[in-house]
Amino acid sequence: MPEILQYGFMQRALLAGVMIGVIAPVIGTFLVLRRLSLIADTLAHVALAGVALGLLTDLHPAAGALLVGVVGAVGIERLRVSGRLFAEAALAIFLSGGLALAVVLIGLAGGFNVDLFTYLFGSVTAVRGQDLWVILVLGVGVVGAVVFFYKELFALTFDEEAARVQGVPVDALNLLVTLLAAITVVVAMRVVGVLLTSALVVIPAVTALRLAHSFRGALWVAIAVSVTAVLAGMTAAFYFDLAAGGAIVLTAILLFALTGPLARRRA
Repeated sequence: MPEILQYGFMQRALLAGVMIGVIAPVIGTFLVLRRLSLIADTLAHVALAGVALGLLTDLHPAAGALLVGVVGAVGIERLRVSGRLFAEAALAIFLSGGLALAVVLIGLAGGFNVDLFTYLFGSVTAVRGQDLWVILVLGVGVVGAVVFFYKELFALTFDEEAARVQGVPVDALNLLVTLLAAITVVVAMRVVGVLLTSALVVIPAVTALRLAHSFRGALWVAIAVSVTAVLAGMTAAFYFDLAAGGAIVLTAILLFALTGPLARRRA
């Protein structure tokens, strides 16, 4: 048995990483194609405020992140759908507001501590058995929702106005996608950290879109790229004593760079 698999904490971390590697690009592919990649980054900053709230109130940080993330997702969609602001402006308001609220709550909680840093940057040693169950339940919810509403989400992604004319509940599905993105951020933050979660959502999807010939193919390629980045990044982190979250994201970026020649050859 490889040395990396001889430790219980690495077994849990790898299992959590593989689940996250499947979940993140599923919703990320829809976000990238709709030019809403910044939603993941915005919700990550909002979730950071939830983590800080949890640490301040003795609520589980993941529960706080999920609560505040859902509220933020609803707020983003209400502001975006109202038409009073461009989507980028609405995201900028929530991104800066979430970060500002996190800073205030962190100050009230007495500053940075070890628990906060594990949620900021991820920690493979912090993944516990109950975290695996949380990731599994939330992940099944995200992937299940995408599978159930696949046809509607597909129509919405490529032509929102045509989907509306066909009777697709566009506003409800837009809210659903944003809520799923918020849940994905919460799911991924235990391993890669709040500050790097959006990269795992976006980069594998962008890489897949350079290679795949169809939307369904892009989903599968994105999952393959994401899982590869997670496993390779965690392996490098274990053997070279690196930060796991950073190693995973840098591996994802490397895979993106390596697809450049293949993408040009296709063109």
